[in-house]
Amino acid sequence: MKVSKRVKNNISKVDTKKEYKLSEAFALVKELANAKFDESVDVAVRLGVDPRHADQMVRGTVVLPHGTGKEVKVLVLTRGPKEQEAKEAGADYVGFDEYIKKIQEGWLDFDVVVATPDVMPEVGKLGKILGSRGLMPNPKSGTVTMDVGKVVKELKAGKIQFRVDKAGIVHASIGKASFDTQKLIENFKALLSTILRLKPASAKGQYVKSIYVSSTMGPGIKIDRAELTNL
Repeated sequence: MKVSKRVKNNISKVDTKKEYKLSEAFALVKELANAKFDESVDVAVRLGVDPRHADQMVRGTVVLPHGTGKEVKVLVLTRGPKEQEAKEAGADYVGFDEYIKKIQEGWLDFDVVVATPDVMPEVGKLGKILGSRGLMPNPKSGTVTMDVGKVVKELKAGKIQFRVDKAGIVHASIGKASFDTQKLIENFKALLSTILRLKPASAKGQYVKSIYVSSTMGPGIKIDRAELTNL
């Protein structure tokens, strides 16, 4: 595969043997985000857990203090009085039967699905469609709730969901390269402190093994974990 001059130049600016301080790392991420669009800033946290065991599954939500920089399209599946609450909170799509049918027909123009508990038996039938894409509402992530107004507002303000993958890594986007360095650091700290708080009791040995940050098109930059002991 041919590597462009831009990519080669970006790679040459990263010392792969070095663990960078947060301020250095995010300043470098911004410098190397030189594609022709506003790149996202992504974090990859390798954890010392075995996700094959249910008691070592790390998943949760966090409200990033400065948002993600992305417009989040929220679908609320509910019936009755909660529909108006969801609309007033800013949900992009609200309803039930028409959206169940549209999803079954292949419509997926949304980023997050929120549902009230009373409709979950029927929403569960969409498991093969929504589940494979990480879109299935779940009580653990706060997307199955009667408090739809609050959840919609949080999602619109920058609440993200995360879960460890089969390789033991949590991937998350924490903003845009156009964000100030300090805002990216504060979003990063909010995410990592939540991951640390969710450490499974059954996880043995080192919990956080490595952390890398990068822009969408940029190389990974390793974070110095020693700086994170006070989170």
